[in-house]
Amino acid sequence: MKAVLIMGSTSDESHAKKITNKLDDFGIAWEQYAASAHKQPLKVLEILETKKNEKDIVYITIAGRSNALSGFVAANSEFPTLACPPFADKTDMLVNIHSTLQMPSNTPVLTIIDPENCAMAVKRIFGV
Repeated sequence: MKAVLIMGSTSDESHAKKITNKLDDFGIAWEQYAASAHKQPLKVLEILETKKNEKDIVYITIAGRSNALSGFVAANSEFPTLACPPFADKTDMLVNIHSTLQMPSNTPVLTIIDPENCAMAVKRIFGV
């Protein structure tokens, strides 16, 4: 049972920390990577490939703007994908939410705005 966080950029680490702190509180193991679906798609695929035979994984994607990362992970993995986009202000939040909600067919991404709620969702998915 593990959460795998993939950030679009290392600049998202402070947002990821809010999630991982709560995962630590719940006793849920986690790993963290930085890889952009736009700039490093092969690196993202490599991360997914190394995890494909594991059990009980939930991906948490942290990306803003066009947020290709969440859809890319969901389309190329069989595990749940939770998007928890970072945002600087309300305008930025609206842009990031809309890009996360507009996924193509067969690309299930669940969007959670609050980082602590994201960790709580992982806890509930795992039944901890």
